[in-house]
This record gives sequence, C-alpha cells and structure tokens, in this order.
Amino acid sequence: MFTGIVQTRLPVYAVDRKADFATFTLQFPTELAAGLKLGASVALNGTCLTVRTMDNDLISFDAIGQTLAVTNLGAVEQGTEVNIERAAKVGDEIGGHMISGHVMAQVAVLERIESANNLVLWFERPSELAPYLLDKGYVALNGCSLTIAAVQEDRFSVHLIPETREVTTFGTSQPGDKINLEVDPQTQAIVDTVTRVLADPALLGELTARLTATANNG
Repeated sequence: MFTGIVQTRLPVYAVDRKADFATFTLQFPTELAAGLKLGASVALNGTCLTVRTMDNDLISFDAIGQTLAVTNLGAVEQGTEVNIERAAKVGDEIGGHMISGHVMAQVAVLERIESANNLVLWFERPSELAPYLLDKGYVALNGCSLTIAAVQEDRFSVHLIPETREVTTFGTSQPGDKINLEVDPQTQAIVDTVTRVLADPALLGELTARLTATANNG
C-alpha cells in the first residue's frame, strides 16, 4: 500500500523491452534506497512494481504486458522521469490517502492553466469512472494523492501547489500527456454499495427497516 505522497521523481536509467514485457532500471539516491530489499514494492507513476534486482544504487523492476497496456509505463523510455514512492510502513504518517498501486486507467491532460503560485490541470473524466471522481474527492494521478477541485461532465481539475510541482512530474505536464489514474477505494466502495442497494428493492427495504429500528431504539 501507498499514501500518495510522492517522495521524488527520477529519470529512468534503462529500459529493456521484450514481447509483452519490460524491465525498468532506475538509479536510486542513497536515502531513497535505504532499507530497500529484493521483493519490496515501489510505486512508479502510481503503479505498484516489485524490486527484481539491486546492483548498488541501480534498482530494476519488471512489468508484464497487462501493466504496460493499462498504465503509461508502456510509453516510458530511457530518460523519462517518473514519480517514485516507497511502500508505506506501519506507523507512517498518511498525508494523502491509501492507494493500492493498481492503476485503473490512463487519462489525458486536457488543459494547463499556470500562474505564479498555482497550477491547474484539467483531465479527462472517463464515463466508467465518473461516479468515483467527485468534487472535493480524492484521486491518485501518477501516484500522487490529490483533491479534485472541480468536476464537469467529461472532465475534472486539480490544483497543484509549488511543492507538488517541484517534487513530482506535474511541473512539466502538458496537454496530451497520459496520466495514470486510480480512484479512491473508499469512495468506490461507498458508491458501489449505494448503487447496489438502490437497485435491489428487497435489500433497500431491509436496510430501511434496520435503520428505522436502530433509530427507534436509540
């Protein structure tokens, strides 16, 4: 699991592509590699990958065809910068929100509005994920936990403070860029549960009866 607080952005040191498979190698700074072990989970652009090899500060990760097709890692080349977050530990401060690292879709940057101290990015709002992309709700974009600032039928926006722009790849994001998206799992669970209950009269009646009984007993 991850918290969506990106620790740094790093250029990809090397990419080795094969049929429906790729190995990404990155050069980790000493402080980021501290305590890292083979088999550990690391998020690259919000995609949970497993440490395959460690050669001093060169760390490699494998990605299968499905991962390459669903995420923007399929287009990553040598020198491309990616957001990095080490897996969360028990007791860590959760400054963002819990993220699984299972990317659900890629969305395009539609518009970039920049001022001296603020950056607004507008993204596509895919119809299949629209119920989970709500005004003031959480979303993970390239592994970065962000709050949705505004929602329109087919797009949504986020505001990025200078710190986020400096630490992550969003400082250089441009219209047309493809960004990995993971919806907030709690929002997804609530929306799916409510949708299921409203679609089932028997289940809705049972829930209403229980809530009424609870209220009467309270």
